[in-house]
Amino acid sequence: MTVLSDLDSPTSLPGGASSSGRSGPARTGALVRGLRTSAPVLPFLAYVIVVLGVPTAAIVNYAFRSNAGHFTWQNLHSILSGGQYRAGFETSLKLALVTAIVPGVLGTFIAYAISTSQHAPFKRITSATSGVLAQFGGVNLAFMFIASFGFVGVATKWLNAIGVDPWSHGFDLYKFWGVAFVYMYFQIPLMVLIITPAFAGLRPAWREAAENLGASRWRYWRHVGVPVLTPAILGSMFLLFGSGFSAYATAEALTAGTVAITPIQIGAILQGNVIAGENNIAYALAFAMIVILLVTVIGYVLLRRRTSRWLR
Repeated sequence: MTVLSDLDSPTSLPGGASSSGRSGPARTGALVRGLRTSAPVLPFLAYVIVVLGVPTAAIVNYAFRSNAGHFTWQNLHSILSGGQYRAGFETSLKLALVTAIVPGVLGTFIAYAISTSQHAPFKRITSATSGVLAQFGGVNLAFMFIASFGFVGVATKWLNAIGVDPWSHGFDLYKFWGVAFVYMYFQIPLMVLIITPAFAGLRPAWREAAENLGASRWRYWRHVGVPVLTPAILGSMFLLFGSGFSAYATAEALTAGTVAITPIQIGAILQGNVIAGENNIAYALAFAMIVILLVTVIGYVLLRRRTSRWLR
C-alpha cells in the first residue's frame, strides 16, 4: 500500500484551484499587465523591424541570388577571390583600424583630462561640443576640410606663410591618409563621449587605498586604473572601427570615389557606374559588411560586460 505524504500531493485551494498553477483569471490578468508594460516598446520594435530587419533580410536574400534568381555562392566568391572588391575590403579595414586606434588613444587622453578637471562648466561645454562634432560629417565636413586643408585652402596658405608646405611632403587630402585625417575629426569626439563615463566610474576609494599602501600615481594606474579601463577602451575602439568601416558620405564627397573602399563601391554599383547586372554583387558586399559589423558589435558587448563588473 502506497502512502502519500502532504508534500507529494497538491494542495487544494478554494474554488477548485490548485497550488501547482495559477487560475485562469490570474493568468489572464498577468498577461494583460505584461501587454500594458510592453506596449510602449512596440512602436520601437516595429520601427526596428521595418527599418533594419526587412532591409537586412533583403540583403541576405539577394546576396545569394544570381541575376536569374537562383541560389548561388558566386557573388561571395567574386568579392573574396581577389580584384577590386577584395582590394576595397582591405582598404576599408585598414582605414577603420587607423581611425579606431589613433582617435582611440587621443580620445582617451582627452577624456582623462576632462574627467580630472575641477571646472564643471568646462566639462559641460566639452561634453556638448563632443556630441555635436561626433555627428558632423558628410558633404559639409568634406567641404570644410577642402576649404581649410586643400591645395589652396586657408590653413594651407597659413602654413605656407611660415614656410611649411604639407603638400610638398606627401600630404594629399584626396588620398587614403587624407580621408583618415578627415575621419579623425568626428572619431576623436566620439571616443571622448564613449570613454568619459568609464573614467567617472573609477572609485576615489581605490586611489585612496593605493596611496595609503604607499603606491605612487604610476603604480596606481599600472595596477588598478589601466587594467580596469582597458576593456572599456578596447570596446570603444570597436565602435570606432565600425564607424570608420561603414562611413560613406564623407569619403565620397571628399574623393569623388577615387579611394576604393567598400561603401563607395556599393554606391557605384547601385548607381550604375560600373558594369551593368552586378546589383547582386553590391548585396554581397553589403552582406559581408553586415557580418564584419556584427562581429564588431559582439566584441563591444562582451568587453562592455566585462567593464560593467568594475564600473558599477
